[in-house]
Amino acid sequence: MSAATESALRQAWLRRGPLARLLYPISLLYRCLVAVRLRLYAWGLKPATRLPVPVVVVGNVVVGGAGKTPATIATVRHLIARGWHPGVVSRGHGRRGTQAMAVHPDSRASDCGDEPLLIQRATGVPVFVGRQRADAARTLLQVHPEVDVIVCDDGLQHLALARDLEIVVFDDRGLGNGWCLPAGMLREPWPRQNDVPALVLHQQRHPALPFCPGFVARRALSSDAVDASGTSTPLAHLAARQAPVVALAGIARPEVFFDMLTEAGLRLAHTWPLPDHADLATLWPALQAQCPAGATVLCTEKDAVKLWPLLSQTAPRVLAVPLVLTPEPAFFDALDAQLSSRHGPQTP
Repeated sequence: MSAATESALRQAWLRRGPLARLLYPISLLYRCLVAVRLRLYAWGLKPATRLPVPVVVVGNVVVGGAGKTPATIATVRHLIARGWHPGVVSRGHGRRGTQAMAVHPDSRASDCGDEPLLIQRATGVPVFVGRQRADAARTLLQVHPEVDVIVCDDGLQHLALARDLEIVVFDDRGLGNGWCLPAGMLREPWPRQNDVPALVLHQQRHPALPFCPGFVARRALSSDAVDASGTSTPLAHLAARQAPVVALAGIARPEVFFDMLTEAGLRLAHTWPLPDHADLATLWPALQAQCPAGATVLCTEKDAVKLWPLLSQTAPRVLAVPLVLTPEPAFFDALDAQLSSRHGPQTP
């Protein structure tokens, strides 16, 4: 899909205009297929794996860029603080291979996926990837028997893994026009058609998001950027310098990252919006050649785990700007209550 086509669709998904209405009949067929798949799992005709530990699935029902990875990191950090020993499983989008494997701090994103690598480095917990998340989870538990809760990153529609709780993440777009793909941004009808308890986490309260307890999360850039060694540089210092600053982002909505940098006071000499999970090993040489002399390159943490191993001594300075998601305290209270009601409280 071309960038222009993708941009047109994303705009169409926000309202029920001519393009969305043209695609609406196809979305009805898509919705029927989703309903049939849900029924097959509900009736037991397609099996779902039940693990011996509780499973919390973090995901979204809308397409792209809702903040599920920061939500996963925030959830894992909270579980650690509450005395749990979490592990994380993910498909590892864009990686080579399909077998279940562990993610280590020195893993390459091409082998395990950029988001699992980011989660592992941010939390330090065991992270395993696999095309079948249930296989990844079973392997994780075999290698790490101390793990007592599994957090599944981006597995809301992966019904082959049974879950005890779902965390559904929304961004400022809410439900968009409320229609399913390709007429709207919904991967499945909302509210979800299952009996699993769910918590909704979103950046602002939306009247169109009923049916589940909703909680607000503040999504903001860190005040500091970091380099590959972990050294921090305040964004305010970069904003005050005369040297040029450029930015790249290979995420679902790169314009959001660029806007946040601008709101932080940075004057961006150039921006490179890249496809989600972009192959920076291929793209970086051309981008590097376009960097102004003495420029600092700012990117997301998701891009940095792929970009830092490519840097040479002559490469521009590349800093990652972390995106911090801070849910309101009531969200964590609800999370604790749900897990306690099913598996007993943990003692920090």
